[in-house]
This record gives sequence, C-alpha cells and structure tokens, in this order.
Amino acid sequence: MTDVMVEEPPLYYLIAGEPSGDVIGARLMRALRQRLGGRVRFAGVGGEQMAVEGLESLLPIRELAIMGMVEILPQIFNLIRRIRETIADIEAKAPVAVVTIDSSGFCFRVTEKIKLKSPRPVLVHYVAPMVWAWRAHRARSAAKAADHLLTLLPFEPPYFEHVKLPASYVGHPVIEGGADHGDGPAFRARHGIAPDATVLCMLPGSRKSEVSRLLPVFRETVERLRQRHSDLVVVVPTVETVANRVAEAIADWSGRTILVRGSTEKFDAFAASTAALAASGTVALELAMARVPMVIGYRIWGPTHFVVSRTIKIKYATLINLLLDRPMIPELLQHDCTPERLADAVERLLSDPDARRLQIEGSRAALQQIGRDGEAPSLRAADKVLELVAAADRRKEGRS
Repeated sequence: MTDVMVEEPPLYYLIAGEPSGDVIGARLMRALRQRLGGRVRFAGVGGEQMAVEGLESLLPIRELAIMGMVEILPQIFNLIRRIRETIADIEAKAPVAVVTIDSSGFCFRVTEKIKLKSPRPVLVHYVAPMVWAWRAHRARSAAKAADHLLTLLPFEPPYFEHVKLPASYVGHPVIEGGADHGDGPAFRARHGIAPDATVLCMLPGSRKSEVSRLLPVFRETVERLRQRHSDLVVVVPTVETVANRVAEAIADWSGRTILVRGSTEKFDAFAASTAALAASGTVALELAMARVPMVIGYRIWGPTHFVVSRTIKIKYATLINLLLDRPMIPELLQHDCTPERLADAVERLLSDPDARRLQIEGSRAALQQIGRDGEAPSLRAADKVLELVAAADRRKEGRS
C-alpha cells in the first residue's frame, strides 16, 4: 500500500480586538466554513463568540479593548509585546490570509509589519476606520496596512479608494445578528417579570473605561426613574470584557436589577423591554433592529473629549441619526449626559406609546440603508476574502 498525502485545509488568521469585532469574526468564520464546505482552519485573536466557532485565541481579547489616548498609556508596553507576539505567530503559522477586524490601533501595527514580508498572506481589514467622521489621515494608515478593505456602510469605499486602497461594501453585520428574533414573553417568564411590568434595558458599554464613566450616571438615572415607576425592572446585558466589573457595580442597586450574559439572553431581554438606555455604539443598531426605542448617553475622559470635539466632522454620535441626518434617537453626550436629562428622556419613552412608535418607525429607513433584507453581510465578506485569496494564488502560479 502507498501512503496518500492529504492536503491540510487552508488556514485563515483572524484578529478581533473587542466584543463587537468578536461577533463579526465569529460570523465570518461560519461563513467561510459554509463556503468551503468545512475544509478550513482558523487561528488568531478573538473572544467568546469566536471561541464557540473553534478559535483558540493567542491572547485574551480584554487586553485589547482599550479606548482613549490617556487610557492606553498604562498598557502601552504590554500592547507592544502583544503586537510582537501576534506578528511572530502569523509568521510561524503562515496563513493564506489575515483578516483584521476593527481595532485599527492594534491591527494596523501588526499588519504593517506583515505587509513588508515576502512571501506573505493576503491582508484584509474588516470595518473601515471612520475617516468620514474624524482623523481622515487614517485612510492612508489603512492603505499601508491592508490589501483590501471591507466596509459596513455604502458611502465608505470612496474615502479609501482615493488613497489607492481597494474597498468593498458588504453591509452591516447587525443585520444578521438575530437582534430582531428575541422572545420577550419567555424572558419575562424565565425571570419572574410580570407581563405588564415596565422593563428598562441598560447597556453601559463593552470597555472598562465606558463602564467606569457611565454606570454611576446610569445608576442615578435609574433611581430617578424608580420614583416614577415603582414596578421598574432594570435588565443589564453585558459582555465578557466587563461582565465582572458590571456585576460588582450593580450588586447593591435598589429595586430589581437583572444581569444577563450571552447573545440569546441579550436579544430576549431586548424583546422584553419597554425602552433602553445605552452607551453609544453598535448596540444602538441592535436595539433598532429589535424595535426597542432608546436614549443614548455617553461620556469620555475630558482631555480626550477636548481633542475629539475639535476634529470631529459629524453632527451625531448614533449611526441611525447619521444615516437619517436628523436626531431620531435622543443623544445626551458629555456634559449633557446627566441623570436629570437622561431620566427625562427615558421617561418620555416609558410613558408615551406614540414617542416609542415614532422612533421605531423612523429607524426602519436607516436600517434599510445598511443592508437589511439583502444577502448576509458575513457571506458577502467571506466571498470577497476567498476571491482575494484565489487571485493571490493565481499570481503566485503565474510567477512559478
């Protein structure tokens, strides 16, 4: 008998630096597995969602979920070490492609070095830096770090094609996230919440700095709302990066406060909620998908805000408002993010069915703009990655 050599499936290296990227990465892994009939291997950096898909992360994702110019300084030497470790791991594993997801501060430093190597994998960055909002120079940084960019929003590619970085719009991953499939009655039954009780979904962010700044403000907001709604139940979905910190912070809150983890519980909590109070971010799109009216509150460190406020080029922090070009969703940011103002804005949604309906209906048009009812963004992203790898293989064959 002769031994038959079985070729190993191709290896794709994914890097996600925070929970939202972890979700995108997990969906991309599933899509690649589907397109390749299961013949694919994965390595890289990710969180709990990518772990479910079989990724053994090189390092804990919580080390990378850092935001703000000053917040990053105490972690700078550890981040430099992690960048070097990641580069070495990519070189050792020799994947066919490296897909970095958001977290450009970390990811670009890795792939800039990899791009100088020869031979090297295809380099794809997924989620465009928001150069249309601020720091336009990051378009050139992206061009130095990637061969191709996958964007979530239809208007983004020209910003990068201008600096000769090919870009493809694939749609926003929130569209396929399941946020609109939660089971509210089941969630209420599971947690002993009366069918007619008022439920506020509170989401204080996925980074330690966000939670530290917002939770004290949100706590006072809730106390004010409890004075008006004696039956108020507060549900707090959280993520791996901050779960323990959030649990400790809300342990002594008055009234009924329920901490939940995992996407299924989160989406069921959305479906059970009367309204939401949330940090700015992707979760606002998830809430809109789930038809939950919301108020957005956000604060960043003072000096960081001083710099950002002088360079930012957009009117709104919430993507729904940006797409509609009007303040459909109340945004209370920085000095306006106070318990008094937040409580008044949330109270309107809790007590006025028309206010809830108008926000839900108004958000629908924005969701259509980011791919709702089209092909799953993760499948479109997988197809583009596979196309780029195939093109790179053809070029190699042409040179051999």
